[in-house]
Amino acid sequence: MQREEWGPIVSASHLSVGAMPSMSELEFALTVTGNAFQRWTVRCMAAAGYPSLTHLDVLLLHATNHRGREKTQADLCTMFNIEDTHLATYSIKKLAGMGLVRTGRRGKEKIVGVTEAGARACERYRELREGLLISSIKTLGLDEEALSRLAALMRAVSGQYDQAARGAVSL
Repeated sequence: MQREEWGPIVSASHLSVGAMPSMSELEFALTVTGNAFQRWTVRCMAAAGYPSLTHLDVLLLHATNHRGREKTQADLCTMFNIEDTHLATYSIKKLAGMGLVRTGRRGKEKIVGVTEAGARACERYRELREGLLISSIKTLGLDEEALSRLAALMRAVSGQYDQAARGAVSL
């Protein structure tokens, strides 16, 4: 059976008809990749010794550890395009309760910094990621420049989804 016989790999064939069927392929790929990535982050962090963290908890911990600088909660929400800030608030409280981050205020802004325990957790995650994920992906022989271009394209497409979402709200 040839690809032309079954059509594009999508989750909803009715969305793959029209001007750009490849977008349905991309959306399906984003969905399964996103779910796999979320599952990976949670399980890797569990293997690192933190089984109660959610995907968002893991992302916020790593972002707080990023470059060893404190971040504002607003910057973390912007970084990950988090619209429901209460989810980030809950996550940060949870991380602080576990001793992985510390919080404070800079004027009216809530700031978040990583603790030594948080930095160690991130390092353990990095070690596991190198051994379990990166070593396996390297065997695929992927071009790292092509991966970087793909990441840039995905960020650009995310902006188009945001713009379309604003349009949908105005209908």
